[in-house]
Amino acid sequence: MRLFASAILLTLAACSKQGGNPAPPRVDGPAVLPRQVSSIVVPVSAPLADVEAALEQSVPRTLWRIDRYEEKCVPAQRVDLGIAKVKVLPTLGCRITGQVRRGRIRLSGRGSQLAITLPVSATIAARDVGGVASKTATGAATVRAVARLGIAPNWSPTANVDLAYDWTQPPGIDFLGRRIEFVGPADRKLKGVLADLERALPAKLAGLNLRGRLAGVWRQAFTSIQLNGDRPPAWMRITPQRIGFGGYRVTGRTVEMTIAAEALTETFVGDRPSDPRPAPLPPPSRGAARPGLRFFIPVLADYRQLEPVVERTLGKLAARGITLSGIGPVEAEFGKVTVYATAGGRLAVGVKARVRAKGSSWATTKGEVWLSAVPFNAPGSQLVEARDIRFATQTDSTVVNLLSALFANDAVRANIAGALRHDFAPDYQKVVAAARRAIGQRREGDFLLSADITSVTNGRVQVTGQGLFLPVRAEGEARIRFHPR
Repeated sequence: MRLFASAILLTLAACSKQGGNPAPPRVDGPAVLPRQVSSIVVPVSAPLADVEAALEQSVPRTLWRIDRYEEKCVPAQRVDLGIAKVKVLPTLGCRITGQVRRGRIRLSGRGSQLAITLPVSATIAARDVGGVASKTATGAATVRAVARLGIAPNWSPTANVDLAYDWTQPPGIDFLGRRIEFVGPADRKLKGVLADLERALPAKLAGLNLRGRLAGVWRQAFTSIQLNGDRPPAWMRITPQRIGFGGYRVTGRTVEMTIAAEALTETFVGDRPSDPRPAPLPPPSRGAARPGLRFFIPVLADYRQLEPVVERTLGKLAARGITLSGIGPVEAEFGKVTVYATAGGRLAVGVKARVRAKGSSWATTKGEVWLSAVPFNAPGSQLVEARDIRFATQTDSTVVNLLSALFANDAVRANIAGALRHDFAPDYQKVVAAARRAIGQRREGDFLLSADITSVTNGRVQVTGQGLFLPVRAEGEARIRFHPR
């Protein structure tokens, strides 16, 4: 009898403490998200009317003047008498004078080509023909030029102009039965228009201040944008890397230069990160990243949200009653629950409990038991479940322990797993909506950033020191426009 009492005392002593199942190590690391490469479109546009007005001021109305003596203005005339040709009129010289004026310059185009239309009128006279007579001729032509626009390494606009024209009314006069054409002299002068347009057009496009605007966009793009104010506070940091010229595009009455700025977009949870240090505007690159804005939106579940849920669930289970295999019905009381991150991507779950075998006044154990679980969600799902619930560390108790038996029970573990189940969907919708508002339209100085999220997907849940973390990947389109206040 005395031997049996001693065994009971040893059992009580072993079961009243929980030295064989200590708390696992706490992991306090923050959520780490991969960098994303984004390409933000920077269109710089101007009305064609502005470029037209600039060309109007730079190209003179009178394109050229003619004033020179022509020795063979009218060739010699001969009459065939049957036996010989007799010269009845000698070669006549004359003084050719006149001018060519232009009309209003018109710009149009489609896609990458800019079309220039320039009406030209000529008034040319043959004076003092043979020292006696004079005659005046008029003509009209339409000059058409197609400019292929580009950009130099220093961001200066370039233009290669192909000139074509046709005389709708060739300048010439009829004199003494002969036609005197002035197309040749006029043609030689028209060719000079090409060089003038090639010089004038890039200069007027440069007046759009492309480099200045881009330098402003580039400098102000080194910043951080708040995606969410709380639960959790989140920031997107933008670090431009390079900038590519996407070409000119003429649409209607607007010419637009498309620039694609490639940037790293990083997401941070917590306080605002330090802004990256601005770098000088680089020369235009030949290529850019795949178009689109890409970043992460963090959705976080604080472990303090899970703890009371586990406590309530275990309380309800205890009220219904628990039966342990090999022991029978027991009376269980569950106390404070602690949840935090531990090693191996697992959750540590500590539960304070007291358990007593029914009908026994001595078989009572109390203490804290530590379990661990693996959070899991299917790809694209916001519903997170707890799997693989087990003792955090293997107990070294060699005697019967009611707490170990209690938490080895399938019903207890199933209820803990159910309580740790978390649906991120409501928070998911809130943070996505907050991010849409944050980047929908944002002003930075004289520039407006407008973005639209077109696709949202979430990845696998992560265990972090800050809480259960669901990475949400957002894709969309972003544009920065020059828009002075």
